Amino acid sequence: FEFLRVRKEARNAIGRGARLLAAALLVAGLGASAPARADGIDAALRAVPLEAVFPGAGHAGVADGTPPSAPVFVGQRLAGYVFLTSQVVDSAGYAGRPVKILAGLDLDGRITGAVVVEHQEPILALGIDEAHLHRFLDQMRGLDVRRRVRLGPARGGGETGIDGITGATITSMVFSDSVVRSARAVGRARGIIAAGSARRGTRALDLETFREAWWQQLLDDGSIHRLLLTNAQVDQAFRDLGGALPGTTHRRPDDTYIDLYVALATPPAVGQNLLGFAAYGRLRADLEPGAQAIFVGAAGFYSFRGYAYRRSGVFDRLQLVQDSRTIPLTRDMHRRLDKLAIANAPDLRETSLFIIPPATGFDATRPWRLELLAERTTAGVDTRYVVFPLAYEVPAALLLGGGESETAATDPGAAEDSLPLWHRRWLESTVHVTVLSVAIAILLAVLVFQDWVTAHPRFLGRLRVGFLLFTLGYLGWMQSAQLSVINVLTFINALLTGFRWEFFLLEPMIFLLWSFVAVALLFWGRGVFCGWLCPFGALQELLNRGARALRLRQVSLPFAVHERLWPLKYVIFLGLLAVSLGPFAMTTALAEVEPFKTAISLKFLRPWPFVAYAAGLLVLSLFVQRVFCRYLCPLGGALALPSRTRMFEWLKRRRQCGTECHICAVACPVQAIHPDGAINPHECIYCLDCQRLYHDDHKCPPLIERRKRREARRERRRLAAQGGPT
Repeated sequence: FEFLRVRKEARNAIGRGARLLAAALLVAGLGASAPARADGIDAALRAVPLEAVFPGAGHAGVADGTPPSAPVFVGQRLAGYVFLTSQVVDSAGYAGRPVKILAGLDLDGRITGAVVVEHQEPILALGIDEAHLHRFLDQMRGLDVRRRVRLGPARGGGETGIDGITGATITSMVFSDSVVRSARAVGRARGIIAAGSARRGTRALDLETFREAWWQQLLDDGSIHRLLLTNAQVDQAFRDLGGALPGTTHRRPDDTYIDLYVALATPPAVGQNLLGFAAYGRLRADLEPGAQAIFVGAAGFYSFRGYAYRRSGVFDRLQLVQDSRTIPLTRDMHRRLDKLAIANAPDLRETSLFIIPPATGFDATRPWRLELLAERTTAGVDTRYVVFPLAYEVPAALLLGGGESETAATDPGAAEDSLPLWHRRWLESTVHVTVLSVAIAILLAVLVFQDWVTAHPRFLGRLRVGFLLFTLGYLGWMQSAQLSVINVLTFINALLTGFRWEFFLLEPMIFLLWSFVAVALLFWGRGVFCGWLCPFGALQELLNRGARALRLRQVSLPFAVHERLWPLKYVIFLGLLAVSLGPFAMTTALAEVEPFKTAISLKFLRPWPFVAYAAGLLVLSLFVQRVFCRYLCPLGGALALPSRTRMFEWLKRRRQCGTECHICAVACPVQAIHPDGAINPHECIYCLDCQRLYHDDHKCPPLIERRKRREARRERRRLAAQGGPT
């Protein structure tokens, strides 16, 4: 009870200290002056010399056009254009914070230079300075944006390969993709490269350019079309039909019958404004090539959905018409929308998306119309309809092509740009994602069937060593799939500042690992990741196994000392969490308490202080198993906090544990078993050593006693069968 009281007081003290520290740093962060921001091309050119992005240029003109770009002149001759990526593709870094890159494009479709104007990348920590970023972007000089661009070695087929920044893969992908996609969009808009892969003289939707707009602006430029009907107008339309149908709605004539809005939501200039970045990204990811998304929203008492579609599967109050073709809208095409992200939208009663498959032959670049069918029924069963058409034509600003010059170059990169960056990244990582998925499935089988596995200690021992080697070699040193407390802090920061799934999907291996960690926390606690899938933890344990094989003396700390040291990792995590509320550069510097980048991502290729720190921890782990995991790891502290919420208690204990027997407590490699026999879920790494002993009738005293009784009974039965004394 005294132990529990002291532990509770310590937790309360840590919580109060963390809250005070967070408040102080938040106030300091809010009070600090914000860095100068370049909000447009003109402002960026005042911060960055034109020569840096367009060598040999004399001056730049006024920025205009869609997307915005400024003409660049050599003497009196037009030489190309400069642009700001954030104004073209809404570029942002891993944490969803703005990334603004000023770049140039010449009339031959080649990038002339690129310079970062503003960024707040959290993973550009110590050891990866701004010089690395500048050298990375310098590779893009002379790059032909009409060719496919790949981060890493080119694989042929006209690809161009560029080297990423070691230890900053996501930053490299985001920055290069922003520059290339923006250059292509500007090139198409200025007639430097042809639009897409279409034939000369054809038109295509602009699926790249995004410009922020509010509801009225989309109405004014024709991106959204409107049909407003009053009760009086509908009543008159039915009276014009004649016959026995009633001619009134029995409502006030000036009331709104329906206020219908329609828009083609496939282009980001419309869809991203209506749905928001994350929802639009999911929509684009789900659309098959050639499919189109049509937004329909309405106010008024008449529902464009009706109710018959639930039974028949077809919407009987709407139909899509193009030329002489009528395309029924079915339930499979329908996606209900709960809310819109656009500013100043009217209060709509119902909002929907209809996904039009390419098999229908629908061409969104040509005029089409949506027909609203108003229905009336007589006292009998006769139903008649009046059709109110709403014509739609895509605004010219949302189209590419149709006016290309004869000298315009073709654009093989259009197919590449049609997929989001994260989607392309997952396609490229299919093999590695499959390997990791198989490994996770094996680990899940071990966890679910742990009673059988731990009953076979030799098999468990070999499996564990093999899995640790896989974690260290493949996940760690080959794939750099080492989770970090920076991931946790970035996730929390994204929730506070505007969450965007796309940036977390950029690294498939990391995303898949975090997804599994979320499931493991729910069912088993934090130990599954720390004990099986952490490359640095695997490195410590494998080194310690080697040390014990060489009979190096192991140091076992007294439990009183151990329990006063393990709260350190929670204090470190809470401190980093508080600091992350301010400038993130300070957070990434302090997060170097984790040696993961040095030992795993960069394979010790860093300045000597970082290498000495990581090596010192590994030397200590030869004598104290997983010393970093136990006392200093802020990621372990972050994952341990929700461990009490797990759904099941998979690790079994007996009443003798902690009273008559302490074998498991002595054998636990991280001293997660308290003297009273209880397993601390915050410290357990789920190595299953205690469960192996739990099933071993030659080491577990209660099982030894049972085994001896069984053997004695068998011996008595044997003697009785032989007629001897029992």
